[in-house]
Amino acid sequence: MNGQHLHRRASSVTLIVILILWMAGPGFLHASEERHITLLEDGEYFQAFMRAVDGAKSEIVMSFFLFKTNGYSTNRPDRVMAALGRAVERGVRIRIILERGNGGEDSSVDASNRETAARLREKGINVIFDSPRVTTHTKAAVIDGRYIFLGSHNLTNSALKYNRELSVCIDSLPLAEEVLRYINSLDE
Repeated sequence: MNGQHLHRRASSVTLIVILILWMAGPGFLHASEERHITLLEDGEYFQAFMRAVDGAKSEIVMSFFLFKTNGYSTNRPDRVMAALGRAVERGVRIRIILERGNGGEDSSVDASNRETAARLREKGINVIFDSPRVTTHTKAAVIDGRYIFLGSHNLTNSALKYNRELSVCIDSLPLAEEVLRYINSLDE
């Protein structure tokens, strides 16, 4: 399979998971928990994600295939990075796992993630890379152990401003625990 086919397949799987969660109803959560799921189309993701990061009180854990900053304050990923820096200043713990390319097709992904990792580390943010033996194609964040952002959005200016993308924000403590468990397994 070529890289483009794998990307389409992974995006399709992500959308299927989102739809299953959306349609699953209250049965997939504990009966006593009220769930809240917000569909985030295209640029809505950026606004919602920024509000959540700005409101974070204790912890942000993220895993992204691509986080591409360029050093310009108008670039949306750079605005996300600035918000993460402000969160660190407020005492929020942040841990980010990024894709480490294997030197083949993904070398531009690897270069972009390494540049961004250096900028994030300057702000006191803990950044680690996945194993080069496997592609981590996730686009997920858990904020304060409760708010889950999951979907097709990478942290690139194209994804956050121009592309047709679809993600969800889910307010669920039990599901957040499961997503955190998964993200934390990515660096093992």
